[in-house]
Amino acid sequence: MKEVNLQKILTESVNENTHDLDLKSTTEILNLINSEDDKIAKAVKQVIPAIAKVIDQIYLKFQNNGRLIYLGAGSSGRIGVLDASEMLPTYGVEDKFFGYIAGGDLALRIPIEGAEDSEDLAIEDLKKINLTKDDTVLGIGASGRTPYVIGALKYAKEIGAFGVGLCMTSNSAFQNYGDAVIEVLSGPEVVTGSTRMKSGTATKMVLNMISTTLMIKSGKVYDNLMIDVKATNEKLVARCIKIVNELTNTNDNEKTLTALQAADMDCKFAAIMIKNNINYHAAQELFLKNNYKLRGLI
Repeated sequence: MKEVNLQKILTESVNENTHDLDLKSTTEILNLINSEDDKIAKAVKQVIPAIAKVIDQIYLKFQNNGRLIYLGAGSSGRIGVLDASEMLPTYGVEDKFFGYIAGGDLALRIPIEGAEDSEDLAIEDLKKINLTKDDTVLGIGASGRTPYVIGALKYAKEIGAFGVGLCMTSNSAFQNYGDAVIEVLSGPEVVTGSTRMKSGTATKMVLNMISTTLMIKSGKVYDNLMIDVKATNEKLVARCIKIVNELTNTNDNEKTLTALQAADMDCKFAAIMIKNNINYHAAQELFLKNNYKLRGLI
């Protein structure tokens, strides 16, 4: 077994603010956790320039039908899978975002011993989706040294894909393998080494920023409305009605639902139909002529 030096990993250091946790009351523990969580957004803010550069590069890849693939082990992998899986219902995007966790889908629920220590597993996962030079591999690991992630970044470089490392420590090993590295200094955990806490929260915040900004730049948001949401349940049907009402400045739910049903529950086309008094086919043609942008049509 390879020896790991934890002394150089920020997320493994002892938090001097949280000693004697086992002696504290419930409220005292909660206040400590909340106080530490309060530092995370500030830490993320410090790396916004790095995040922005990564987003702009991924967006360029998207123009060539590139994809974004998240990979990680344990909590990091689960958060990546979570973010990727939300893109279809939220933005109607298929086959653009992928999430992989070391050990496969079973590892989402049950820890798979030794999976994160294998570089080869990451390569196997990336080969399954035929990674290309137009893709982006975003490897996530709080420690900045996860072998599974390093394997992914190595393979990305070999293929010519854009490789990004996301971690919660400085001077990480990811710097040796990624084309870009985002290092969020979220600080020592409340419970030493429990990276599902502050590190996990910081990871979710960064992935939210990356995926959301990419979707905004890709025309999936008008104003602050998700115009490509998929109406897969009653709540989302109601949301679609609300979105179209906002877009068309109307409160006629019946008229809006009729337009949505005629437009295959597509909010943007329903809005174009209502505002221009045209049918679904005409709305599609208008949208195409406007370079697939809603702005200017309603």
